[in-house]
Amino acid sequence: MEHIDVAVIGGGQSGLAAAHSLLREGLRPVVLEASGQAAGSWPHYYDSLTLFSPARYSSLPGMAFGGDLGRYPHRDDVVTYLLRYAEHLDADIRTGRRVTAVRRAGEGFALDLDGGQALNARAVVTATGGFGRPNRPALPGLETFTGTLLHVAQYRVPVPFAGQRVIVVGAGNSAVQVAVELAQVARVTLASRAPVRWIPQQPLGWDLHFWLTVTGLDAAPLAGFRRRPATMAVIDDGRYRAALAAGRPDRRPMFTRVDGPVVTWADGAAEEVDAIILATGYRPDLGYLAPLPGALDGAGRPRHRDGASLAHPRLAHVGLEWQRSLSSASLRGAGRDAARAARRIARQLRER
Repeated sequence: MEHIDVAVIGGGQSGLAAAHSLLREGLRPVVLEASGQAAGSWPHYYDSLTLFSPARYSSLPGMAFGGDLGRYPHRDDVVTYLLRYAEHLDADIRTGRRVTAVRRAGEGFALDLDGGQALNARAVVTATGGFGRPNRPALPGLETFTGTLLHVAQYRVPVPFAGQRVIVVGAGNSAVQVAVELAQVARVTLASRAPVRWIPQQPLGWDLHFWLTVTGLDAAPLAGFRRRPATMAVIDDGRYRAALAAGRPDRRPMFTRVDGPVVTWADGAAEEVDAIILATGYRPDLGYLAPLPGALDGAGRPRHRDGASLAHPRLAHVGLEWQRSLSSASLRGAGRDAARAARRIARQLRER
């Protein structure tokens, strides 16, 4: 069986940032990426996705995004950047390597890979995000729906929904973006438990991320926040708020029931619907840690503090939403958390 220093599970933005930081600590990470390229989930997002942060604030450590730093990069720009970053990173990146289980092996870990392969690692960093585990809430009667039901992770373009009656469930950035896009070709309602909350993209003429950076809020530890907001505010340059105000799409409180093709609204009105798209977020995709006692809680979430496992020394997490700050799961924030994890792991391995 092959023995390595550190296994980094996931080759997207967080995994690449982790590999960069581990190399700086003098370790030899092996990045295990399930797909065929080191770009994480980015190639699989909907076609029109555009970052809310300018290129200037969307880089991983050690390599600027490039081009016009004031532009808002498109999904494909991010994919190109990540592939270029991986190419210039002096790390062992292995694509097509899906980790199916992590088990304890002495002071380190044994990793089972799809296809029957296995390896041993002195330490493990998880960086698999949540795209592989979409959150599908248990809405009354949803399992009986006879129309098209999908999570936004499966949505790509509006064309298949042209002329249809569509409900998008959610009140976050993806929900609003997709609903407004679909409203150009379909009759769309944005359904949510609470009204959409807005935040301007350029307060006082400067991008929001400029203000988050200069005030230190972007990197502030979660101890500085009372709690995570129940609903994240939608970053808007004015277009999305205007679209909802014009009723394209309209916004309604969450429906109360689904019966086959019929959706019943809170006011008692019922109508047939062609499609429901759940823009209801994601959960950490860490099922491969199930063989490690205490690594996950009953809901499959990692038990950690600032990314360090509470149950297993030498097990760390990078790229979790709100792991340590509001930017932990973003391009601009992954490097900070990765550096902390790498320092901690290097110290633990030296103390062996």
